[in-house]
Parts: sequence; structure tokens; C-alpha cells
Amino acid sequence: MRAVVQRVHTCSVCVDQEIVGEIDKGLLVYLGVEKDDTEEDMQYLVEKVSGLRIFSDSDGKMNLSVQDIQGQILAVSQFTLCADTRKGKRPSYNNAASPQMGEQYYNLFIDAVRAKGIKIETGIFGGKMQVKYTNDGPVTILLDSKKLF
Repeated sequence: MRAVVQRVHTCSVCVDQEIVGEIDKGLLVYLGVEKDDTEEDMQYLVEKVSGLRIFSDSDGKMNLSVQDIQGQILAVSQFTLCADTRKGKRPSYNNAASPQMGEQYYNLFIDAVRAKGIKIETGIFGGKMQVKYTNDGPVTILLDSKKLF
């Protein structure tokens, strides 16, 4: 499972010109599910995302997590994070989970974040979305549960 995590001042996601998810200070999380992912991969990313110390403390050091600042998360499904671009110029998505599996793990991720008491908003799985945000820093972190093993 892969995620791109961006620290944001504000963020919203629209479908058909209508805002379906919106947050203030917190994290924008693009989430990609691969076909060999497990609940262990999902739980790893939940723990990583909720605990990443990328917000500034009173000394200006990145020492605080989204939980510490009582921030919010906007989670957007993005299967293109599973692209393999090693051969040729056209990405291969053979490693991406099926839409059913992708949606299942995306929803499990959302539920697990909510269970931690973090406010989370979402896009619409499989929808054509427009994401608007103001990156804070900018701070952008790449996470991959497979780089653990």
C-alpha cells in the first residue's frame, strides 16, 4: 500500500463541481492499494500517517503529529500510485488492487483513522475528482508499506 502525504493549510475535493470533502489544517493523503496488500499494510499506513511528526512545535521543529495538533485528514483514493514505470513510457497498473479490493482497504483505512479520533473527510472512490489544496511548507512524504519487509 502506498501513500503520498502532504501537510496542508486547507484542502477540498470536488466531484461534478460539488465539494464532497473539505478540511482545514491537517493532511491530504492520496492512498493506493496494491493487489498483494493485507490488513497489516493498511494498519501500518494508519499508524504512520496518524503519527508522522511533520507539524511544527513551539520551537519551530517538526515534532508534532496530526493527532497532536488536533488536525484533520482528507483521504483520496488514487490507484495511479501503484503504477510501474520501469519499462517504456506507458505506466503499468498490473500491481493495483481490483476496484473491489481497493475500495475495501480504502474504507478500512478511513474507519481505522476515525477510530483514532481523527476527523477524516474523503473523496468518492473511483470518482473523477478535483483536489484543491494549499500545501504547507511544502511538506510531502512518500510512504510504502512494502519498504518495511
